[in-house]
Order: sequence, then structure tokens, then C-alpha cells
Amino acid sequence: MDKVIVSTKNAPSAIGPYSQGIKVGDMIFTSGQIPVNPETGEIVTEIKAATKQSLENVKAILEEAGSSLDKVVKVVVFIKDMNDFAAVNEVYGEYFSDNKPARSCVEVARLPKDCLIEIEAIATV
Repeated sequence: MDKVIVSTKNAPSAIGPYSQGIKVGDMIFTSGQIPVNPETGEIVTEIKAATKQSLENVKAILEEAGSSLDKVVKVVVFIKDMNDFAAVNEVYGEYFSDNKPARSCVEVARLPKDCLIEIEAIATV
């Protein structure tokens, strides 16, 4: 199977030696998306808005690869503070109301650029 690098200007550029996403066969794997606004380069710092921005970044990568949020099978959410879990779930539920993929959510000590959240996804194409 061919490995195709997925890149879009509708999500933040990679800040290291990695790709925004990789498409292999009928699967797309996104890199973790922090809440960076791709238009301004600024980090969103309020947890609900940050969750939305991270999900919008994931969505943009999936769409560039010919997929969508409806085709997501697995999501991993990294949050800086587990006390934000309910707020994250509220926004997350707006994106995955009918299609509820498998998910992990873990609290981490630190995220890139000291942001509040990072989200990655695996989807079919």
C-alpha cells in the first residue's frame, strides 16, 4: 500500500518533523492537533473554544484526505487538566452526536506550546 502525506493550509502547519496526516489504503491517521488558529497562528486559550479549534483542525485534515468526521473510528484526546473533562465533552458531543467513535482521554503534564488540549483521529476514507 502506498503511504500518502496529507497537508492542508486549513490546519496549522506541523511544528516539527511530522506530517499533518498520513493516508494508507482506506485509512487516514491525523497527527495530534493543538488549538492553533491556522489563519492567525495564535493558540486558543479557553477550553471550549480550544476544543472546537482542535476538532476543526482535525476536520480540515480529514477533508483534505477525502474523509470526514462521520468516518472517524478512533479519537485520542490529551488534556492538560482533567477538571476540563465535562467542558471538552460538551463541545466534542457537538461534533460526534450520531457517530460516536471509540475514544481515549488522558490528562498529561504538558502539551506543545503549553496549550490546553490536543486531539488526534483515525478515520476511514
